[in-house]
Amino acid sequence: MTEDVKSLYGLIEKVAEKGKIAKGVNEVTKQVEKGDAKLVVNAQDVDPKEILMHIPILCKEKGVKLLEVPSKSELGKSAKLSVSCSSLAITDFGGLDKEGEQITTKLIKEK
Repeated sequence: MTEDVKSLYGLIEKVAEKGKIAKGVNEVTKQVEKGDAKLVVNAQDVDPKEILMHIPILCKEKGVKLLEVPSKSELGKSAKLSVSCSSLAITDFGGLDKEGEQITTKLIKEK
């Protein structure tokens, strides 16, 4: 796991305490469609992949940044869940907007 992915997990942990996160494919889809999602994070190890296939298309249509992380279990942990999480959307950075912008910009450039 790269340092940047670790910093993204760290950001999600902080946002889970101070901001607002929508967890799960259905909730993420709703938040993106409503225009409330600021950042979407998908796990790469989701099986079957079809579960998440519509999210990148939807994010592109709505102009929402999309990042991927390797592990759904790590994504769940960082979102303060006791279960894995295939996808999440940050709807409110809870005052961590600047940090969120720095991390996401860096990861998007690396893609």
